[in-house]
Amino acid sequence: MLYNLKQKLTYIFMQFLRREEIQTELQQQINHTSNPLPKIKNTQSPYCQKSSKQLKSPANRDDIVFITSRFRSGSTLLWNLFRQTSGCTSYYEPFNERQWFNPALRGNTVDSSHRGVADYSAEYDGLNELTQFYNEDWIRKQLLMTEDSWNPSMKSYIESLVSSAKGRPILQFNRIDFRLPWLKKHFPNAKIIHLHRHPRDQWCSFLTDKNIMNKDDVEHTYQDAFYLDVWCKDLSQHYPILSKVNTPHPYQRFYYLWKLSYLHGVAYSDHNLSFEQLTEDPEKQIKQLYDVLDISQTGISKLCEVIQAPPKNQWQKYASNEWFEQHEKICEHNLTLLLNGTPT
Repeated sequence: MLYNLKQKLTYIFMQFLRREEIQTELQQQINHTSNPLPKIKNTQSPYCQKSSKQLKSPANRDDIVFITSRFRSGSTLLWNLFRQTSGCTSYYEPFNERQWFNPALRGNTVDSSHRGVADYSAEYDGLNELTQFYNEDWIRKQLLMTEDSWNPSMKSYIESLVSSAKGRPILQFNRIDFRLPWLKKHFPNAKIIHLHRHPRDQWCSFLTDKNIMNKDDVEHTYQDAFYLDVWCKDLSQHYPILSKVNTPHPYQRFYYLWKLSYLHGVAYSDHNLSFEQLTEDPEKQIKQLYDVLDISQTGISKLCEVIQAPPKNQWQKYASNEWFEQHEKICEHNLTLLLNGTPT
């Protein structure tokens, strides 16, 4: 009898701890009471013999290109352009849980919206050694990383991809926008390209069934297909407005995440471009991008043929301008309070 009661109480307590609002509160308390480490540097020990030799690391290469973008922002298109550029090895979404380097897991399905793409994994063939570094938790945990974040396996994984590239390494990510400070510190000579898309059209691309997740019912019918809930849960430890408790409406959570990602991209990237610019004036945008990266512009006309611009302003079929504005104004006001400390 006593054992059963103990088991029942333990179960109730564990269910209590799993509640998102409780986890958020606990994390906030941890963050509040945690003391940062003192700022000290590792200098040479007086007992070590001095050497002029330095360890060579692929992280110091100056030809690395990182692409950062949110899901459904056109990053596959940009990756595919580099894939067809001579002298480049273009890696598709290295952190993806399909583990492109593992033939047993990656499968062969391709998203039908990714026009002109037959596979995602050819560049990963023969890179089985990546298994020793890869961690699937990268897609859902520690999504925000500062310069001082500790993740040697992630660094070794990226370095291995860089070292294995034939020619110039291009790595297209959908999961590094909040990790850019860490990435910039550990790969200081790399170029970071930030691609963004109009949030309303991106939101509509998120929705797998707009009839069910229509503007009137979406707060109750939203079904996560592109990690919105997963990301908001992890990042709410740092940005409480992403929590479902504080922001129950999914479009507002989406907009907060979009805007915070955009701000990170602008702050840490070497070149910014929008999906709309790339699809409406591809020749100009590719020339500007390749000029920044010092890549030959020979064959750009051929690359432009790969681009097929989607219909504009699809969001107008989903909801009125007033509906979107109402939610976005709330978000912008709260973001200003959170980041600037004063309302606009």
